[in-house]
Amino acid sequence: MGLKKLFKTSLIVLMLVALAAPGFAQKLKIGYVHSNKILATYKDALDVQKKIDELDRQYQQEGRQMQETLRQLQDQYDSQSLLLSDTKKKEKEAEIQNLIAKIQQFQQEKYNPQTGEIYKKQAELMQPVLDKINAIIKKISEAEGFDLVLDTASGNILYVSKQVTDLTGKILEELNKTSTVGKK
Repeated sequence: MGLKKLFKTSLIVLMLVALAAPGFAQKLKIGYVHSNKILATYKDALDVQKKIDELDRQYQQEGRQMQETLRQLQDQYDSQSLLLSDTKKKEKEAEIQNLIAKIQQFQQEKYNPQTGEIYKKQAELMQPVLDKINAIIKKISEAEGFDLVLDTASGNILYVSKQVTDLTGKILEELNKTSTVGKK
């Protein structure tokens, strides 16, 4: 279950509980976090993004090299096609088609949203960071007695009163104390 879906489900359940017991809602201590801000500023998350960006650059470079090889093969075929025998033309056409198929396969292997290597690597590297963020949110929420902590990134929060606590700064401060980036 994704983080957003978990937050939505939790919010709906707690709203139903609050509606069912009017006195309960008045005692509910609510806080919120800006998860996008946490991911955009937390050192470990930035380090993961930097690694993903580097991997993306490598894949982009490989793709450009393959495209350049294809362009050269096509140019060579166009300039020599009048001089080539039918057998040689078919060989060159097959070579071009094989390279086109290889480029398409490369793009699928690297960038397919469901199975692409870059998305798998991002999930692999980001999961420990997300686990750490969730653990800190839970730790601070429990220590400060929050009943509900919402995430503004889900887009379901339209208004937050001044009485509701923004925990983003505290969570970032705690996360950066335990960050491993630059400490190795």
